[in-house]
Amino acid sequence: MKPTNLPPATGSLAMYLSEIRHYPLLTKEEEQKLARCFREKGDTRAAHALVTSNLRFVVKVAYEYRSYGLRMADLIQEGNIGLMKGVQKFNPDKGIRLISYAVWWIRAYIQNHILRSWSLVKLGTTQAQRKLFFSLARTKREIERMSGEEAPDVRQIAKRLRVRPTEVQEMERRIDGRDLSLDSPMGDETGSSHVDFVPATAPGQEEEFAARQEDALIRTRVQQALEGLDPRERFIIEKRLLSDKPMTLRQLGQHFGFSRERARQLEIRAKERLKASLAGLAQGLWNDTPEAREGEPPPLEAEGAWM
Repeated sequence: MKPTNLPPATGSLAMYLSEIRHYPLLTKEEEQKLARCFREKGDTRAAHALVTSNLRFVVKVAYEYRSYGLRMADLIQEGNIGLMKGVQKFNPDKGIRLISYAVWWIRAYIQNHILRSWSLVKLGTTQAQRKLFFSLARTKREIERMSGEEAPDVRQIAKRLRVRPTEVQEMERRIDGRDLSLDSPMGDETGSSHVDFVPATAPGQEEEFAARQEDALIRTRVQQALEGLDPRERFIIEKRLLSDKPMTLRQLGQHFGFSRERARQLEIRAKERLKASLAGLAQGLWNDTPEAREGEPPPLEAEGAWM
């Protein structure tokens, strides 16, 4: 069943509440007549009247769940879907009022929405867990009101709910570990979401531009230093230091036709020549920093940072 022209439970909540008050309540006889008309003839206008006359009751039920921190408009919308499901399943021959039957569907849809929104980890996998999830906060408030204690003992809560204390503790941990979407709104009337208040940690445009310039300068200087080596030394540096899969000294010796020890000696010499060529690089980069302009000495490890 898809009744049309229902007022949306979004936007201004006050406007929605004002609008649904214009739908008249039905007497028991009117409700029975409309329900039979929908059940026997499929008259969607009758279904629409049954739904709209009970929208204010959905709001009443939704307000019972406002302590879970979700948008009231979303809770009402889910409750409205539950109400429509209740109208679809309602049997007027049972002799009860529609809302007495539909309230079960209203609560079920609201509770399912809360559980889906609460955590990426599935909550309430059994009926007993679902009951504990929705009874825990209410039971705490009742004990606090009766005893005057702000933090009721776990054993008191467990005794009242007829469950084990460990079950209460586990559910409290799961409730406290709620996932919060950064895109979720801060409230019903504001356009701000949580992500709007997260401080930015990324560097600014000036820092990014300076970093790119520095990287380009480093690559240029390293390439110039490599070009200053002879072909054999450059091959050793590229295959031993710059390759994703470095050659072993034995493989290097086999490539040039000499021993592993000779390959090690040539590698040491190539590193020393490259280090000498790059010594000016660290100094050149340092000269462009605020510290250098203030006359502070460069760090001791700067000269050997590339080796």
